Amino acid sequence: MAPNPFQPREVFDEEGLRELAESVRVRGVIQPVLVARRDSKWVLVAGERRWRAAQLAGLEHIPAIELKLSDQELLEYALIENLQRENLNPIEEARAYQVLIERFGLTHEEVASRVEKSRPAVANTLRLLNLPEILQRDIEEGRLSAGHGRALLALPTDEERLQVRNEVLQKGLSVRDTEALVLRMLGEKTKAERKPRPRQRRAEDEFAERLRNRLEEVLACRVQVRVFDSQRGKIEIHYTSLDELDRICAQLGVADE
Repeated sequence: MAPNPFQPREVFDEEGLRELAESVRVRGVIQPVLVARRDSKWVLVAGERRWRAAQLAGLEHIPAIELKLSDQELLEYALIENLQRENLNPIEEARAYQVLIERFGLTHEEVASRVEKSRPAVANTLRLLNLPEILQRDIEEGRLSAGHGRALLALPTDEERLQVRNEVLQKGLSVRDTEALVLRMLGEKTKAERKPRPRQRRAEDEFAERLRNRLEEVLACRVQVRVFDSQRGKIEIHYTSLDELDRICAQLGVADE
């Protein structure tokens, strides 16, 4: 038997696994794992934690139920099971969504329907993959929350994000404190700009937010939209690798000359 190649869960709690192995050693595996046939071997669809615990307990056989599934369904089953059990950290969840989008061609709306979440929730989770690697590890390992990560995405450069990240960790700042710090930093950059009337500003902010959400949904990357006045503005599209740049260019119909 082999693990699910599309298993979104990357981190297994070793202490919890040992405790489960002790229970399995005494009572066996009560709930069957789900498997699918691939070539000459069985592949786990769901229940990898039980399978690992059974191995630790020295069991040679465990109960299993066979399903006939496509590769896409292998990922969807594993993803949905882990989400229902709340086993995935936000970065694992985002990477699983990304596989559904990039490998299997699902839209944000289709992913949201599969995992029974709202489209904005899926889009916001995917945005965490635009953070630098060190910040993604912080979220994976629990030093920062997804809320911290989303707050840091408002900053335009990785250098500024890492600067704020260090302050957050040193001072133990909450998500709300982090958002306030980010807003202060952004305010210092833009306070010299002309300030529109409050009602006009609200309308422009709502337009920018709607446009940003739509562009991020279509391009699956971080996008910034800034409105200067009723006629002028700026759109910034961010990428974190050349592969991601190529994908974005292809979606925009821009050929690499």
